[in-house]
Amino acid sequence: MYLDNERRPTLTPQLAVRVAIIGGIALAAFAVMFFRLWFLQVLSSDAYVREAQGNQRRDIRVQAPRGDIVDREGRVLVENRVGLAVEVTPDKLSEDPAERRALYRRLGKLLNMRPRAIEREVNEQFKELPFSRATVKQDVSRDVVMYIEEREEDFRGVEVDPVFLRKYPHRALGAHLFGYVGEVNQEELKQPGFSEVKMGDRVGQAGLEAEYDQFLRGRSGETLVQVDALGNLRTRLAEHRPRQGRQLRLSLDLDVQRAGQEALEGGTGKGAFAVMNIRDGEVLGLGSEPSYDPNLFAKVFRQRDYDRLIDDETGAPLTNRAVAGGYPTGSTFKLITATAALESGLITPETPLNDPGELTVGDQVFENAGHVAHGVLSLRQALTVSSDVFFYQLGRDMNEKGMPLQHWARKLGLGHRTGIDLPEEGPGFVPGPKWRDSQFAKFQRCVKRTNPTPTEISLGECGWQDRPWSVGDNVNLAVGQGDLAANPLQMAVAYAAVATDRVIRPRLGQRIENSAGQAVQTLRAPTGRRLHLNPEYRQAILDGLRGAASEPGGTSTPVFETFPVEIAGKTGTAEKGGGRADQSWYVALAPWPDPQYVVAVTDEAGGFGADTAAPMARRILAELFNVDEQQLVEGGGPSD
Repeated sequence: MYLDNERRPTLTPQLAVRVAIIGGIALAAFAVMFFRLWFLQVLSSDAYVREAQGNQRRDIRVQAPRGDIVDREGRVLVENRVGLAVEVTPDKLSEDPAERRALYRRLGKLLNMRPRAIEREVNEQFKELPFSRATVKQDVSRDVVMYIEEREEDFRGVEVDPVFLRKYPHRALGAHLFGYVGEVNQEELKQPGFSEVKMGDRVGQAGLEAEYDQFLRGRSGETLVQVDALGNLRTRLAEHRPRQGRQLRLSLDLDVQRAGQEALEGGTGKGAFAVMNIRDGEVLGLGSEPSYDPNLFAKVFRQRDYDRLIDDETGAPLTNRAVAGGYPTGSTFKLITATAALESGLITPETPLNDPGELTVGDQVFENAGHVAHGVLSLRQALTVSSDVFFYQLGRDMNEKGMPLQHWARKLGLGHRTGIDLPEEGPGFVPGPKWRDSQFAKFQRCVKRTNPTPTEISLGECGWQDRPWSVGDNVNLAVGQGDLAANPLQMAVAYAAVATDRVIRPRLGQRIENSAGQAVQTLRAPTGRRLHLNPEYRQAILDGLRGAASEPGGTSTPVFETFPVEIAGKTGTAEKGGGRADQSWYVALAPWPDPQYVVAVTDEAGGFGADTAAPMARRILAELFNVDEQQLVEGGGPSD
């Protein structure tokens, strides 16, 4: 018996297409998988081997000690010291969060810190550098170290390591110059000069520490270690020792610096001074009072501590008044007024002007200090006795001659930075018609827009410049009053410029040295800008300054008549109004007749220049020229 097989359905064209599509997809998927495996195992094998090895190796950064800072004689001004830091080691720290919190509580009690603050700080450091130790507190006492070492079981994962900390052996002396260091922040890491710096590194944050950070910082070292899959340390593979930073030698003279700050401390405690070589711009002393102890920044420094250092109620000790202060200069400005009047052709050295004791401009009367009348004077005599009326007339007349007073003030170094190698320097300010008129226009627009009450206007709701420029403003500027803002270093540069016919750039840094004190790089300031002053005019001004310190009637003759080194100098008394005490100034050039140094000093509430600032300058000059204190005769002088 034969059985007929059932006829199977034939493969339809539609089914064939579907089978072909599915087969193509499967083939494509297989090809993708094949080529991906081939890429990973053949082409990229070396890269993945390196990455796998990298997962087993960790670089632990070791920061380098910073270079020392020394004065011109090699005396140490800033150095390093070894401190003890409490650190948390990640590979030894418990994985249990509860145990970690218990550890942080014990640490907080021991270190007088909040446990939450410790946990937050450790976690942030682990996030930045996962395999490095997290510093909890620097510069702990040996009692703390012994306590931790005696209770290792209670402080699992906690170690104490020596670290390099900055030391300022002279404490507040020169603090504004040296500055301080601190941990680098995110904004600084974006700057080109910090390309080799990592989070946790300490860099210069102010003063010379910041200005010369690239030399002082050195090069950090690295320790290459091998870890297992859990991140536990297995062995040290290599170690690159850190290289200490270069040494910075300054032009500063430690003895002159000390004499200057002691002189300031003997006054009202708020002021500044500058001592400079007028020929090359080397700064031998530059100080500000009140000062602060930069050693505070070597430890953990809280925001409230920083706020106290910038608070006006504490005298803002962090402010470097020598380069960032802005003060009216009183009669020390008369050197600039004399230069402008002579160079603009308004007068000659022999032009006589009458000083009846007062000058009326419009409805305002300007008087000499002490209401004295000096009679007919030429420039030399006017500088010697510091005749205000003589210079009032110059300021009045120069108001109509294209403002040469402002032009020469800026040309001699006021109203802009001197270029000293300190990052905190301020530009100061020289007032003029353009500035005041623009401010007055803003005031008028504000009043028209807001319609303030008289009380609001008096409070300065629309600004303080409620009138345009007037001739009286120029009269005030001629004697260093009004809206003028300058600092001692700018005045030192201006006096040096008249004495040498060059505007020089002050400089503290002398050279970069290796650890043996050998010069690696000399730091030279650019050549001074030539002024091309008329030699006859320069000599007339210097003669007037010499008379002010030596001739009968000279404003500082009683202070310097017995001083063994002949000088030329000018007193200044700046009225600040508002019931505030007058500001005392003195600027000296020494020795006469061929000066080498300029000394500028100011006391914010010292009163007459001859009473406070001139004796301060004398104290500095005594140290500068190695004069025995017993040779100095105490004495005051008339006002200027």
